Parts: sequence; C-alpha cells; structure tokens
Amino acid sequence: MARLIPVTMTTAPQRTAPRADGSSADRPAAPADRRLRWLARALLVAGLGMIPWLVLLAVCLPARAVADHWSTAWVGLDAMETVSLLATGTLLPRRDHRCCLAAMVTATLVFTDAWFDVATSAPGPAQLTAVLMAAFIEVPVSLLCAALALRLVPPHR
Repeated sequence: MARLIPVTMTTAPQRTAPRADGSSADRPAAPADRRLRWLARALLVAGLGMIPWLVLLAVCLPARAVADHWSTAWVGLDAMETVSLLATGTLLPRRDHRCCLAAMVTATLVFTDAWFDVATSAPGPAQLTAVLMAAFIEVPVSLLCAALALRLVPPHR
C-alpha cells in the first residue's frame, strides 16, 4: 500500500528543503515534494484532457437513451448521499476533523443529484417538481455543506 504524503499548501512551490534552523538550503526539495508536484501535474493534465472528451460527448451522445439499470443508478446515488449525510451528521457534533471531508462529499453528491434530477426529468409536472426540489432543498443543502466543509478545514500546520 502506498504511503500517504502529508500535504501542506504554500503560496509558491518550495524548490529547496528548509534547514533545521528555518533557513533554506540550496539542496533539492524532498522526494515527497517532488511526488506531490508530479501528482498535481498529472491531475492538471487529466483535467485538461477532459476538455476534448466533453466536446466529443456533447457532439456524439444521443438526445435520448434507454438505461437497463436506471433504478440501480439512482438508488446507488441516493445511497451514497445517505451515507455521506449520516457521516457528516455523526462527525459534526464530535468535532471530528474528518467532518470537512464528509461535508464536501455530501455537497458534491447532493448537487450532482439535483443536476441529474433536473436534466433527466420529463417535461411537465415531473420537471417542475425536480426544479423546485433542486432550488429549495438540494442546492441549499449542497451550499450549506460546502460552506460547512470550508469552515471546518483544519488549521494549517
């Protein structure tokens, strides 16, 4: 199993490792810093690589599709939302530092649910219901969880 790398964010990448007295030396950064930079670059390349894929999907996907496991997809998404809501609600009163992660996952899942509810609903009453639920329940809950996650980020060490 890979060893986790502690992440510390700075305003600029640190090119040299600090000395014990706090001053910087002219020696290369630690291997963990190099791995972190490579991981960041890989994520940026992956994100940029998604742009042509999004264009291809927008052009090539059909307007309608039949999904054999439609109910499984929706039940799975709602199950993940349930777990994240329960985790956030359990960790919050304990002031557990992992609550910020659970809250951000919850925000993401609830917003994703709202997006797909609105995007996949049939025109008419079903779409109106989806829009109203998104506007008055799902998006506000998502924003609340995102704000909670940002507020609960552990202090920089």
